[in-house]
This record gives sequence, structure tokens and C-alpha cells, in this order.
Amino acid sequence: MTQTVIENKSSNPGCLVRFLWFLFIGIPIGLPWTIIAWVFMITIIGLPVGLWMVNRLPQITTLRFRRTETVIRNQGGQTVVSTHDIHQRLFLVRALYFLFIGIWFSIVWLLLAWVLTLITLGFGLPLAFWMFDQTAAVTTLARH
Repeated sequence: MTQTVIENKSSNPGCLVRFLWFLFIGIPIGLPWTIIAWVFMITIIGLPVGLWMVNRLPQITTLRFRRTETVIRNQGGQTVVSTHDIHQRLFLVRALYFLFIGIWFSIVWLLLAWVLTLITLGFGLPLAFWMFDQTAAVTTLARH
């Protein structure tokens, strides 16, 4: 059985579209989204919703979509193509990281990203975009 794995980058819009989205939609919706996500993450009951919101932050703020992985296999003379999200680390590892490091580190990370966005008058936007894109990885070691 032959197997080929192709990591697809998501088809994100161009820089101009992402910048306009961020300016007119990402800032007004992204900042409250971030605050609401952290309020949910403080509570045990709201934790799953808060993590879901943090994982969607790159899409909300900068219009960056999740990547997928395409696997092409040859099984018994037939070619089978399957597409799925990128394989994540073990849940226990991600949960322990989140409890001891991720929750605190991501608060600082997001505060810095918003400060870069709001105070540098646009000069810090490339770095802020990258920081927003990496929020899920910083919070829970999620692979995007």
C-alpha cells in the first residue's frame, strides 16, 4: 500500500482583503471575541466554548482559515483520496500544557498582539497578524 501525504495550506484571501477585513471586521469583532473567550475559559463549564473561540480567533480577526491534510493511498489497485484536519498532539499533553502554561502565556500573547495593533498605527500589523494566527498554538499547542 502506497501512501502520499500532502499538507494543504488553506486558501486564504490576499493581503489587501485580509487587511480590509481586519480593519473593518476583525478589530470590532475580534477584540470582544477575545474577551468573551477568556471569560468562558475561566469557568469549567464554559471552557470548551472558550477554547473553540480561541481556535477560531485567526479566522475572526485576520480571515485565516484552517489547514487540511490530503492523503492519497493506493489500496488494492484503487486510489483513495481523503482530506481531514491536521493531526493534533495527544489530548493529555495539550490539556496539561494549557493548564500550566497555555492559559497564562496566551493572555500575555493576545494582549501584546492587540497592543501592537492599536498602538503602532499599523506598523506592527504584520507581527500582530502572525500573533493572531498562532494564538491556538500558543494556547493549546493546536496545529493549524
